[in-house]
Amino acid sequence: MTGTVVVLIAVGLLLVMLARASIRIVNEYDRLVVFRFGRTGPELIRGPGLVLLIPIIDRPVRVDLREQFIEVPSQTTITKDNAPINIDFLIYWRIADPLHSVIRVSNFPGALQGIAMTTLRAVIGDILLDDVLSKRDQINDVLRVKLDEATERWGGKVTTVEIREIIPPREVQEAMNRMLSAERNRRAVITESEGQRQSTINVAEGDKAAAILRAEGERQSAILRAEGFALALDKVFSVAQTVDSKTMSLQYLDALRALGASPATKFVVPMEFTTMLRPLMELSAAAMEPRAAAKPS
Repeated sequence: MTGTVVVLIAVGLLLVMLARASIRIVNEYDRLVVFRFGRTGPELIRGPGLVLLIPIIDRPVRVDLREQFIEVPSQTTITKDNAPINIDFLIYWRIADPLHSVIRVSNFPGALQGIAMTTLRAVIGDILLDDVLSKRDQINDVLRVKLDEATERWGGKVTTVEIREIIPPREVQEAMNRMLSAERNRRAVITESEGQRQSTINVAEGDKAAAILRAEGERQSAILRAEGFALALDKVFSVAQTVDSKTMSLQYLDALRALGASPATKFVVPMEFTTMLRPLMELSAAAMEPRAAAKPS
């Protein structure tokens, strides 16, 4: 009885071990490359989901298809104009062909990092220092294309290359700092001159507006004075039209009396003055006729 129990326990353990060896649960982002009797092929790629294997005969290799990155440490490279610079960058990659990533390279990340270093030196060696400092995005694109072509045979796909830091030589850094300082000073001078120019323009525009307002005020004042003078003349003219000849004669007499009161001994009388005195003479003659008729003969 005891021996039977032991056998049953052994059989159960064996079945559990076989089940563990033959059943795999593959995640959505994983694939299993199955080697059967040491051989594999596209038809032996399994997943995702529940995968059944033949114990002892099948040997699975799990491959992660998610995008990953590796950090390439700072590398000293020589530019086309023989300037040493230090560059470090990141490489983002993923496995596009699980089969090739297993059978054609033993360590894909390590191989990618090694080829990235040599590719970086080749790319930077064809570029001038100024272009290296100013065309980082273009260098990223060139590195990505070259690394993608190199790793295609390993079943990999390089998606992005990002240069993190470029450290030029010390003398280049000092020259760049001087250039930045000069540029800041230039911008400050330009900003100050623009401010002064705008201030001058504002003052000139204010003076112009004030002059225009003064001229407009003077024009309006002149117009009002002219209109007032015209109204006065109209008033005088209207009053003059109502004055009769007797009133005018009295005005003439006042004028003569004023002349007589003057200390001057000579008077210059215009010819038109006789015409002005004619109504007075006529009035005098008319006044004398009744007196002459009243005297006895």
